[in-house]
Amino acid sequence: MAVYMILEIEVVDADTYAGYVKQAPATVEQYGGRYLVRGGAVTPLSGEWEPQRMVVIEFPTMERSQEWLTSPEYSAIAPL
Repeated sequence: MAVYMILEIEVVDADTYAGYVKQAPATVEQYGGRYLVRGGAVTPLSGEWEPQRMVVIEFPTMERSQEWLTSPEYSAIAPL
């Protein structure tokens, strides 16, 4: 069963984030994931929530998402 990782991101250093963005997609794909949403304008329809950036990644299983999250490939770039 597919699982979805939903991330609310605040970019505080655009240059560092650009380095992360160049490397992250290959690691996601390596573990069977695919991006469904990556950035763009966010328009809240109600409430006080105002995220700056949203990312949604689909993985085929929970196990694959956890493998990616703890993988050596992702761990090398996660601090960025």
